[in-house]
Amino acid sequence: MPSWEFEQRAMARGCSAVCGCDEAGAGPLAGRVYAAAVILPIDVELPGLDDSKKLNAERRDVLFDLIRNQAIAWSVTWVEPGEIDKIDILNSRIKAMQMAIDALIPKADHALIDGNRDHGSIFRITSNHELIVKGDSLSNSIAAASILAKVNRDCYMWEMDTLYPQYEFGRHKGYPTKRHYELLRKYGPCAIHRRSFLKNL
Repeated sequence: MPSWEFEQRAMARGCSAVCGCDEAGAGPLAGRVYAAAVILPIDVELPGLDDSKKLNAERRDVLFDLIRNQAIAWSVTWVEPGEIDKIDILNSRIKAMQMAIDALIPKADHALIDGNRDHGSIFRITSNHELIVKGDSLSNSIAAASILAKVNRDCYMWEMDTLYPQYEFGRHKGYPTKRHYELLRKYGPCAIHRRSFLKNL
């Protein structure tokens, strides 16, 4: 379960506003990649907080509202599929995360970033930060960010499901499932498909 260990370490070094940052949607064949950043009060009560991937949709939705209502600051940003094709998914993830950190009001003076990469060939995390592998399972702030990013992306994919019902985006959220590939072969890609992800189609 995540804890406050990394936030408290940063505060012990003199940081006053520590945010967690994570992204959602790096692997799908379609849709945006999302990122979120969150500054939480250390004494916040968020029962069952964990990595978004370990929670069911109902629990994520409950925590989504609790996080937004109790956070000191939060933000959600994204990169569109067309730009993902132009700059690649790593640069898109990094860009979205830095945008999320930059959008926080008040600002964070230290960011806890999920993963082991903080730069691509074009974009990099420029804020004061540290990388935490599996951070969404270790840091409360990153876990909260993972939930905001995941729920926002899922809502977006439900909207895309109404625009492009033939692809069943509400069912697989754009991920490379057997059914998604079947529908791609039948209908071809639509406007939100990442063409750079479809080379083996």
